[in-house]
Amino acid sequence: MTDKPTHIAIVPDGNRRWANLHDLPRIEGHRIGAERMHEIVEALIQLGTRYLTVWGFSTDNWKRDSDEVESIFALLGLWIQRDTPWLHANGVRLKHIGRFHELPPDLQRVISEAIELTSSNRGMVLNLAFNYTGRAEIVDAVRRLIADDVGWESIDEQMVSRYLYTDGTPDVDLVIRTADEFRLSNFMLWQTAYSEYFFTPVLWPDFDRLELEKALETYSRRDRRFGGD
Repeated sequence: MTDKPTHIAIVPDGNRRWANLHDLPRIEGHRIGAERMHEIVEALIQLGTRYLTVWGFSTDNWKRDSDEVESIFALLGLWIQRDTPWLHANGVRLKHIGRFHELPPDLQRVISEAIELTSSNRGMVLNLAFNYTGRAEIVDAVRRLIADDVGWESIDEQMVSRYLYTDGTPDVDLVIRTADEFRLSNFMLWQTAYSEYFFTPVLWPDFDRLELEKALETYSRRDRRFGGD
Protein backbone atom coordinates (compact mmCIF):
# COMPACT_ATOMS: atom_id res chain seq x y z
CA MET A 1 0.00 0.00 0.00
CA THR A 2 1.13 3.57 -0.75
CA ASP A 3 0.77 6.68 1.41
CA LYS A 4 -1.23 9.60 0.05
CA PRO A 5 0.58 11.54 -2.70
CA THR A 6 2.68 14.52 -1.72
CA HIS A 7 2.67 16.00 -5.23
CA ILE A 8 -0.27 15.66 -7.62
CA ALA A 9 -0.20 16.89 -11.22
CA ILE A 10 -3.36 17.33 -13.25
CA VAL A 11 -3.82 17.46 -17.03
CA PRO A 12 -7.42 18.69 -17.26
CA ASP A 13 -8.46 17.61 -20.76
CA GLY A 14 -11.89 17.70 -22.34
CA ASN A 15 -13.14 21.26 -21.96
CA ARG A 16 -13.73 21.73 -25.69
CA ARG A 17 -15.28 18.30 -26.14
CA TRP A 18 -17.60 18.99 -23.21
CA ALA A 19 -18.71 22.23 -24.83
CA ASN A 20 -19.36 20.48 -28.14
CA LEU A 21 -21.43 17.78 -26.41
CA HIS A 22 -23.56 20.50 -24.81
CA ASP A 23 -23.83 22.62 -28.00
CA LEU A 24 -21.95 25.46 -26.34
CA PRO A 25 -19.07 27.69 -27.50
CA ARG A 26 -15.62 26.30 -26.74
CA ILE A 27 -14.87 29.10 -24.33
CA GLU A 28 -17.84 28.02 -22.22
CA GLY A 29 -16.15 24.66 -21.77
CA HIS A 30 -13.02 26.41 -20.56
CA ARG A 31 -15.08 28.57 -18.21
CA ILE A 32 -16.84 25.56 -16.64
CA GLY A 33 -13.48 23.80 -16.49
CA ALA A 34 -12.09 26.72 -14.46
CA GLU A 35 -14.99 26.42 -12.03
CA ARG A 36 -14.28 22.70 -11.67
CA MET A 37 -10.62 23.44 -10.98
CA HIS A 38 -11.65 25.67 -8.07
CA GLU A 39 -13.64 22.78 -6.57
CA ILE A 40 -10.80 20.27 -6.98
CA VAL A 41 -8.21 22.65 -5.53
CA GLU A 42 -10.52 23.22 -2.57
CA ALA A 43 -10.87 19.46 -2.04
CA LEU A 44 -7.10 18.92 -2.17
CA ILE A 45 -6.51 21.74 0.30
CA GLN A 46 -8.94 20.03 2.67
CA LEU A 47 -7.16 16.70 2.14
CA GLY A 48 -3.79 18.24 3.04
CA THR A 49 -2.08 17.86 -0.34
CA ARG A 50 1.29 19.60 -0.15
CA TYR A 51 1.99 20.24 -3.85
CA LEU A 52 -0.35 20.53 -6.82
CA THR A 53 0.65 21.27 -10.41
CA VAL A 54 -2.05 22.15 -12.93
CA TRP A 55 -1.41 22.36 -16.66
CA GLY A 56 -3.39 25.28 -18.01
CA PHE A 57 -1.72 26.05 -21.34
CA SER A 58 0.92 24.23 -23.38
CA THR A 59 3.46 26.01 -25.56
CA ASP A 60 1.93 23.87 -28.32
CA ASN A 61 -1.48 25.50 -27.73
CA TRP A 62 -0.34 28.65 -29.53
CA LYS A 63 -1.29 26.72 -32.69
CA ARG A 64 -4.98 27.04 -31.80
CA ASP A 65 -7.29 29.71 -33.14
CA SER A 66 -6.11 33.11 -31.90
CA ASP A 67 -9.54 34.03 -30.55
CA GLU A 68 -9.59 30.87 -28.41
CA VAL A 69 -6.05 31.54 -27.14
CA GLU A 70 -6.95 35.11 -26.19
CA SER A 71 -10.09 33.89 -24.45
CA ILE A 72 -8.08 31.34 -22.45
CA PHE A 73 -5.68 34.08 -21.37
CA ALA A 74 -8.58 36.30 -20.34
CA LEU A 75 -10.18 33.47 -18.36
CA LEU A 76 -6.93 32.68 -16.59
CA GLY A 77 -6.51 36.31 -15.61
CA LEU A 78 -10.03 36.47 -14.23
CA TRP A 79 -9.61 33.14 -12.40
CA ILE A 80 -6.40 34.33 -10.73
CA GLN A 81 -7.86 37.71 -9.75
CA ARG A 82 -10.97 36.08 -8.31
CA ASP A 83 -9.34 33.15 -6.53
CA THR A 84 -6.08 34.63 -5.27
CA PRO A 85 -7.66 36.16 -2.12
CA TRP A 86 -9.28 32.79 -1.41
CA LEU A 87 -6.03 30.91 -2.03
CA HIS A 88 -4.19 33.37 0.19
CA ALA A 89 -6.74 32.95 2.99
CA ASN A 90 -6.17 29.19 2.80
CA GLY A 91 -2.39 29.51 3.03
CA VAL A 92 -1.75 28.46 -0.58
CA ARG A 93 1.44 29.63 -2.27
CA LEU A 94 0.99 30.24 -5.99
CA LYS A 95 3.90 29.70 -8.37
CA HIS A 96 4.23 29.78 -12.15
CA ILE A 97 6.18 27.30 -14.24
CA GLY A 98 6.75 27.82 -17.95
CA ARG A 99 7.96 30.54 -20.30
CA PHE A 100 6.56 33.47 -18.41
CA HIS A 101 8.09 36.18 -20.61
CA GLU A 102 6.07 35.03 -23.64
CA LEU A 103 2.70 35.64 -21.96
CA PRO A 104 0.73 38.87 -22.57
CA PRO A 105 1.93 41.72 -20.29
CA ASP A 106 -1.44 42.09 -18.54
CA LEU A 107 -1.46 38.39 -17.69
CA GLN A 108 2.15 38.57 -16.48
CA ARG A 109 1.14 41.39 -14.15
CA VAL A 110 -1.83 39.49 -12.69
CA ILE A 111 0.24 36.35 -12.14
CA SER A 112 3.13 38.30 -10.61
CA GLU A 113 0.82 40.08 -8.18
CA ALA A 114 -0.72 36.76 -7.08
CA ILE A 115 2.71 35.19 -6.62
CA GLU A 116 3.88 38.16 -4.56
CA LEU A 117 0.77 38.16 -2.35
CA THR A 118 1.03 34.46 -1.54
CA SER A 119 4.84 34.18 -1.43
CA SER A 120 5.06 33.80 2.35
CA ASN A 121 2.31 31.20 2.69
CA ARG A 122 3.23 27.79 4.07
CA GLY A 123 0.30 25.67 2.95
CA MET A 124 -0.17 23.95 -0.39
CA VAL A 125 2.15 25.00 -3.21
CA LEU A 126 0.07 25.42 -6.38
CA ASN A 127 2.18 25.37 -9.54
CA LEU A 128 0.42 26.90 -12.51
CA ALA A 129 1.96 25.38 -15.65
CA PHE A 130 1.07 28.00 -18.21
CA ASN A 131 2.94 28.27 -21.52
CA TYR A 132 4.70 25.10 -20.43
CA THR A 133 6.05 21.89 -21.92
CA GLY A 134 8.50 19.43 -20.46
CA ARG A 135 10.96 19.64 -23.34
CA ALA A 136 10.98 23.45 -23.23
CA GLU A 137 11.70 23.23 -19.50
CA ILE A 138 14.69 20.92 -20.07
CA VAL A 139 16.00 23.13 -22.90
CA ASP A 140 15.74 26.20 -20.64
CA ALA A 141 17.55 24.32 -17.86
CA VAL A 142 20.41 23.42 -20.22
CA ARG A 143 20.65 27.03 -21.39
CA ARG A 144 20.90 28.24 -17.80
CA LEU A 145 23.55 25.64 -16.97
CA ILE A 146 25.60 26.86 -19.92
CA ALA A 147 25.04 30.53 -19.04
CA ASP A 148 26.23 29.83 -15.48
CA ASP A 149 29.30 28.08 -16.86
CA VAL A 150 28.63 24.94 -14.83
CA GLY A 151 31.38 22.39 -15.48
CA TRP A 152 30.30 19.09 -16.99
CA GLU A 153 31.83 17.18 -14.08
CA SER A 154 29.41 18.93 -11.69
CA ILE A 155 26.29 17.99 -13.65
CA ASP A 156 24.25 15.17 -12.16
CA GLU A 157 20.53 14.57 -11.65
CA GLN A 158 20.40 16.79 -8.57
CA MET A 159 22.11 19.64 -10.42
CA VAL A 160 19.73 19.40 -13.39
CA SER A 161 16.74 19.38 -11.02
CA ARG A 162 17.97 22.62 -9.47
CA TYR A 163 17.83 24.30 -12.88
CA LEU A 164 14.29 23.19 -13.71
CA TYR A 165 11.25 25.44 -13.19
CA THR A 166 10.27 23.17 -10.28
CA ASP A 167 13.44 23.62 -8.25
CA GLY A 168 12.59 22.92 -4.61
CA THR A 169 9.47 20.89 -5.47
CA PRO A 170 9.46 17.09 -5.03
CA ASP A 171 8.86 14.87 -8.04
CA VAL A 172 5.28 14.08 -8.98
CA ASP A 173 3.68 11.13 -7.18
CA LEU A 174 0.39 11.01 -9.07
CA VAL A 175 -0.59 12.28 -12.52
CA ILE A 176 -4.32 12.61 -13.20
CA ARG A 177 -5.37 12.98 -16.84
CA THR A 178 -8.97 13.24 -17.94
CA ALA A 179 -10.95 12.80 -21.18
CA ASP A 180 -9.69 9.32 -22.12
CA GLU A 181 -6.19 10.49 -23.09
CA PHE A 182 -3.39 8.00 -22.38
CA ARG A 183 -0.17 9.94 -22.90
CA LEU A 184 2.02 12.57 -21.22
CA SER A 185 1.91 15.00 -24.17
CA ASN A 186 5.20 16.63 -23.17
CA PHE A 187 4.15 17.29 -19.57
CA MET A 188 6.72 17.27 -16.72
CA LEU A 189 8.94 14.72 -18.46
CA TRP A 190 11.67 14.88 -15.81
CA GLN A 191 9.47 15.05 -12.72
CA THR A 192 7.20 12.11 -13.67
CA ALA A 193 9.95 9.51 -14.12
CA TYR A 194 8.46 7.36 -11.32
CA SER A 195 4.95 8.77 -11.13
CA GLU A 196 1.78 6.73 -10.91
CA TYR A 197 -0.96 7.54 -13.42
CA PHE A 198 -4.73 7.76 -13.23
CA PHE A 199 -6.50 7.99 -16.57
CA THR A 200 -10.24 8.50 -16.77
CA PRO A 201 -12.72 8.94 -19.64
CA VAL A 202 -14.47 11.68 -17.65
CA LEU A 203 -14.20 15.08 -19.32
CA TRP A 204 -12.64 17.71 -17.07
CA PRO A 205 -15.82 19.80 -16.51
CA ASP A 206 -17.45 16.61 -15.14
CA PHE A 207 -14.49 15.61 -12.94
CA ASP A 208 -15.90 15.91 -9.43
CA ARG A 209 -14.75 15.08 -5.92
CA LEU A 210 -16.01 11.50 -6.26
CA GLU A 211 -13.75 10.99 -9.27
CA LEU A 212 -10.87 12.61 -7.36
CA GLU A 213 -11.39 10.20 -4.47
CA LYS A 214 -11.35 7.34 -6.97
CA ALA A 215 -7.97 8.53 -8.25
CA LEU A 216 -6.57 8.76 -4.73
CA GLU A 217 -7.95 5.34 -3.82
CA THR A 218 -6.36 3.84 -6.92
CA TYR A 219 -3.05 5.45 -6.02
CA SER A 220 -3.21 4.10 -2.47
CA ARG A 221 -3.26 0.54 -3.84
CA ARG A 222 -0.16 0.98 -5.98
CA ASP A 223 3.15 -0.61 -4.97
CA ARG A 224 5.83 1.96 -5.71
CA ARG A 225 9.28 0.39 -5.98
CA PHE A 226 11.27 3.08 -7.81
CA GLY A 227 13.21 0.46 -9.74
CA GLY A 228 13.63 -1.88 -6.76
CA ASP A 229 12.11 -5.31 -6.15
